[in-house]
This record gives sequence, structure tokens and C-alpha cells, in this order.
Amino acid sequence: MKTVEIGGLSVSNAAPLLVIAGPCQLESLDHARMIAGHMAQVCADAGAQFVFKGSYDKANRTSLSGKRGLGMEAGLAILAAIREEFGCPVLTDVHAPEQCTQAAQAVDIIQIPAFLCRQTDLLLAAGESGAAINIKKGQFLAPWDMANVAEKVASTGNERLMLTERGVSFGYNALVADMRSLPEMAKTGYPVIMDATHAVAQPGGLGGSSGGQREFAPVLARAAVALGIGGVFLETHEAPDNAPSDGPNMIALDDMADVIGTLMALDAVAKAHPVRL
Repeated sequence: MKTVEIGGLSVSNAAPLLVIAGPCQLESLDHARMIAGHMAQVCADAGAQFVFKGSYDKANRTSLSGKRGLGMEAGLAILAAIREEFGCPVLTDVHAPEQCTQAAQAVDIIQIPAFLCRQTDLLLAAGESGAAINIKKGQFLAPWDMANVAEKVASTGNERLMLTERGVSFGYNALVADMRSLPEMAKTGYPVIMDATHAVAQPGGLGGSSGGQREFAPVLARAAVALGIGGVFLETHEAPDNAPSDGPNMIALDDMADVIGTLMALDAVAKAHPVRL
């Protein structure tokens, strides 16, 4: 079992749960500070490890009219400021190989979007950046296929990897989460993360944008954490219905304390009695 050191945190499938949380899309420095401050306190109170996440560009919106975000320069400046003020690691997505080096100067974790998880040049550039890498499993991949994906990054000498489950395509505008994928991916030794918010998304379900069933995000998070995993990925917003992206599947910020508290209780039981396959 591998342990990944990230900005003072030790992440593994046996360590206390890592919570990756923040808005889907960065909106402003003040907005990011508000969410980061709230989540840092919630995680500290619950005993969870915390990483703040935010995207400077949503490059795979359903339609051309979807809001993309603040852009790379402004977004990375916000993330660097959050890391400095709150002392927590920060995470953002990249979409092209040439973005990796610049992103790694501002963030601790580079995230590979699910749709891009087999793009070899992107994976190699991410690995060579020196940042920790979180790879989301494509909706089109079996969990055991992620061993090949991880091997691409590890070939650069960078084994600071995490593998994230976010559901698999299940008919039109639907995803399904197969909890067997978590222990399957854990066979690689790398920390496994459950993206409980995107797993309840309904891609393209609203025609020009994606729908979602946010009420089920805490349900999937509970089920995943009860297996004993490295972390959970939860997007949050103070007013999800007004968020510029992924509102239908985001958890309300005011609900996060109860959600994280419950997850940490389950995590303690799961880590004391690990699953054996």
C-alpha cells in the first residue's frame, strides 16, 4: 500500500480520510476564501485531512453557452492565495500537456479529468511536473484498466498518484457507481478516492447542461467510505442552484459538517476492519 505525501498530508487507503472539497468552478477570491475557510474548519473539527479544489476552466461543458470559468492565470492566482492563507494543499484540473508545468507552480495536486484519462501526452506531462496527480477514471473504463493509466504517469518517476472513481456510463444521461471498483483500483496500491458528487450527475440531462441528484451524493459517499478508501471528493457551494456549473449534484455548504462528521465515523470503523479480497 502506497502513501502519498501532499503538502504535509499523508494519504493512503489506511490513513484517516482525505476530503477534497470546494466549488466546481472558481468564481472569485472572496468566494473561494469563504468556502475554503468553512471547509477547513469542518475538516479540522471532524479530524479529516483537507484539500481545497477549484477549477479555473471547465473545458467539457455540455453546450457552447456553458460558463467556462475565470481562466488559468486568474484561477491559479486564487488557488495559490488559498494555499498561502489556509495552509492546505490545493487541487485543480488541467486539460492540455502545456498547462501542467504552470499549474504545478501554484497547486499541490494536478487533476486529470475523466474524459482525458487515457491521453498519454497529458499524463506524461502531469507526471513530469512533479505535482501529485489525481486521475479520474473515465466513464468508459473498467476499474482494472486504471492500472495501465497509472503506469503511464509512474513511468516518469512520479508515483504520487491517486485514482478517483466517478461512476460509469449507464444508458443515456445516466451514470452508475459500482462500489466494487474501489477495492479493484486499490489493488494498484495507490490511494483511491470516491467522487460522490460527479457520480450522481446526469450528463447532458437538462439538454443544454447536466442534471444531477444531489440528495444521493452523501449516500454514495457513505457507501464508499465504509469500504476503507483514501479519500472522498465532494463539490460544495453555499447556493448550489445558483452555481455556474454542476449545481444539481453539489452538496450545500451548510450540510457539509454533518456529512463529514458521519463520513469520519464510518472511516474509523472501516480502517479498523479493512476489506480483504
